[in-house]
Amino acid sequence: MNFKWEAINKLKVESGKLKVKDIVNLLLENRGLKTARQKEDFLNPDISKINSKTLKISSVGLTKSIARIKKAIKEKEQIIIFGDYDVDGVCASAILWETLNEIGAKVMPFIPGREEEGYGLSKKGILSVLKKFKNTKLMITVDNGIVANKGVDFANKNGIDVIITDHHIPSSKLPNAYSIVHTTEVCGAGVAWALAQELKVKSEKLKVEDNHLELVAIASIADMVPLKGANRSLVKFGLESLRKTKRIGLLEIFKEARIERENLQSYQISYVVAPRINAMGRLELAMDSLRLICTRDKKRAVALALKLGNTNRKRQNLTEELIVHAKREVAKKKIGKLIFIGNKDYQQGVIGLVAGKLVEQYYRPSIVYWKGDEFSKASARSIKDFNIIEFIRRASDCLVDFGGHPMAAGFTFETKKAEVIKKKMEEIADKLLNSASFIKTLKYDLEIPLSALSIKLYESIAKMEPFGIGNPVPVFASKAIIEDIRFVGKENSHLKLKLRQLTASNHQLALFDAIGFGIGEEYKDLKVGKEINIACSIDENEWNGNKRLQLKIRDMRLSSSDVFLGCSLSSEQ
Repeated sequence: MNFKWEAINKLKVESGKLKVKDIVNLLLENRGLKTARQKEDFLNPDISKINSKTLKISSVGLTKSIARIKKAIKEKEQIIIFGDYDVDGVCASAILWETLNEIGAKVMPFIPGREEEGYGLSKKGILSVLKKFKNTKLMITVDNGIVANKGVDFANKNGIDVIITDHHIPSSKLPNAYSIVHTTEVCGAGVAWALAQELKVKSEKLKVEDNHLELVAIASIADMVPLKGANRSLVKFGLESLRKTKRIGLLEIFKEARIERENLQSYQISYVVAPRINAMGRLELAMDSLRLICTRDKKRAVALALKLGNTNRKRQNLTEELIVHAKREVAKKKIGKLIFIGNKDYQQGVIGLVAGKLVEQYYRPSIVYWKGDEFSKASARSIKDFNIIEFIRRASDCLVDFGGHPMAAGFTFETKKAEVIKKKMEEIADKLLNSASFIKTLKYDLEIPLSALSIKLYESIAKMEPFGIGNPVPVFASKAIIEDIRFVGKENSHLKLKLRQLTASNHQLALFDAIGFGIGEEYKDLKVGKEINIACSIDENEWNGNKRLQLKIRDMRLSSSDVFLGCSLSSEQ
């Protein structure tokens, strides 16, 4: 991958010219926080300010939903929480099921099988519910439903009222639901949490401790929502709750994954916890993930955590196999502006992961589909500044259904139309994309001398956590001289350097350790004494009780290239 380097802030910091607080102030401004109030709210968020009103949820839909739920409780009607099989849907299901159960509702959760019933409130899903719970009178969707026009109509015909709670982008015509609780400000679990909070306020039966913020945090990180505003507050306080959680299921996940919950950050959620919860919905049934989150039985929690871990490892192996196959398919043809491939042997549960890997490899919007006999299901992933759901919408006349977000979406189509749809989408992509679209930009915050990087700066930047979409780990650029080179890890795939600051006088300054993961082969001919441009993050590395700074390399160029290397600030034990 060739990167175009771009400074967010053109200011060049000279050693000793700016204090730590000044650098942090620049970082906050780089993230769109201009006023003192905005910066204060960001660094010291107030969870009490997050409610249905600030989340832009319609008070009409909310009031109507609460009244209908109260009626169902009073008349002892069967209520079904109709969830989704990803992390967001599982967490949202847990939040509403636990809340309604505690306030006296006759309620059961239902999460459709990816292959059996498919995504969202479908006819098949509703029939499966009615087969188990014949007297269902009310369904509450979580993390789905806002585009389920046909599903809602089918439910209505069967005497079922539907309350939709969702955060996905709606189509031009809303479903004919009893009521809708919707916002795009937060994830699906965030919407469920907002409804649950309103229900709790109006109920006198709730006795248990409110521990749902921890589920909102997991879902928000897994669903990659921008960690600004309300999302930042929900994740920040949710992570604090997670570090003290008493949920047996989560504790067993942490144990199985060898996570120290006291040091839990968004990274462990993204790459360790969320994949385990997701794995069940990808390969088996997501209900087991929901059972693990909600169980109060120690033995059951241990067994389920082990099952999630094993299923995730199976998912990893399968994904790697399909990625190899997909790359071979792409290599057979000239790469255009859109990658569109499919196969009958592809597993529905991992095609989205494969599409994501193709985007990483080729930096093109990528669509991967499972080819069925009559219908096929596709998953799409996008590149920066290319709204994939709006792109898919342009071809909606050829599709059975579709839905998703600007960066990730999915759709179903008749298999016989595969080539027609591919051609149409390629034509649309040709019109919307140009050569500049495929130049990946690596942005760094500002240029800074190595001597300005310190433990104090690291500790100040740590207050900007949690990091993620919308609030990336700060990236810096600097010039340095290579003092030492080592190759470490399996097959020497990682590069470790000792760097010295480049100065006009060339006098000796403190050395900095730097590490570049997965770039050992690329820089195997690198020599000591070379001058490089580096943009780096401060990583606090601890060894034998001693803490010191370590730079994390994102990319690297020799000084003659006049391109900076990127690295980010993060703490890793």
